[in-house]
Amino acid sequence: MHRAATKAKPQRSAVPEQGSAVAAPRPEDRAASVSRTPGPVGVSCSEDRAADVVRTPGPVGVSCSEDRAAGVSRAPGPVRAAGTGGTARTDPAPEAPGSPGASRAPAPGSPGPARRWHLWHLLPTPTGTPFTFGYALLLLATSLYAQFGDPDTVSAMLRASSTDVDHLTRAPLVALVGSALWVAGGPASPYALGFLVVLTALERRIGGLRSAGVFAFGHVVASLATELPVGFAVALGHLPETSLYRLDFGISFGLMACVGALAGVLRLRWLRWGLLGAVGLVLAQDLIAYVDPLTALGHPLALCLGLATWPLVRRWKAERDAPSYL
Repeated sequence: MHRAATKAKPQRSAVPEQGSAVAAPRPEDRAASVSRTPGPVGVSCSEDRAADVVRTPGPVGVSCSEDRAAGVSRAPGPVRAAGTGGTARTDPAPEAPGSPGASRAPAPGSPGPARRWHLWHLLPTPTGTPFTFGYALLLLATSLYAQFGDPDTVSAMLRASSTDVDHLTRAPLVALVGSALWVAGGPASPYALGFLVVLTALERRIGGLRSAGVFAFGHVVASLATELPVGFAVALGHLPETSLYRLDFGISFGLMACVGALAGVLRLRWLRWGLLGAVGLVLAQDLIAYVDPLTALGHPLALCLGLATWPLVRRWKAERDAPSYL
């Protein structure tokens, strides 16, 4: 009887023989010694190709698709790594207060640096307030000439630039422009000081051309509104004919209009109403005294014209976004 021979199956050795083929490990087993520790929520790793990768808790939002560098250690910190080919992007750390990068411009919407108010903001400058600065130099020159020039020449020039009824009917443009080139009382008068402070503050808020427009608006309208009734009164016989040649010049009407406009763009409410109250008290005293009727009536009118420009000057100030110290 033929007995079938049984062959014992050889046991495989754990060590592969020389020349034998070793099966490639599966993707999930490529990292032989990967140690995973609890990480933050949102960390996703598709595969770890580097051996001995140690993961420690890091910030939320770190995502890595693959780690090709051996021995990569993830520690807590503001690092955002995107595993695309082994490259990592790192957000720069915040600059130290004394470092050069700390003086960069603030981000849009963030509050800017605090601005400090200085006394020289009340005075005109060639670059900050060119209109007020140039106009002040012109008024200083005419005032000095009126004080130290030839009296006959000065008198003739003042008469030619007067905004009386006679000149307004014959040469209105020359009379209106010429009368705004003189300061009644000279460079040391209250009108000169008020011009520097008020026009400087207004120009810093709404600009030079717009400040000139407010000044011209008050000067022209108030001059016409006070002189034209004089002409009608002379024509009706209520005033003598000499009233047609009344000497009238100066910047007071335009200045009062700028005072009224400036009050509308002052940031401090107490300063706004304090300015209007002080100016109104002075004008009320002139009305009570009634020494010069046309001036006493023209100043309150010019101030009201400036108050009427509040909606316009406030929009101009908002468009310029100029710093408002007061």
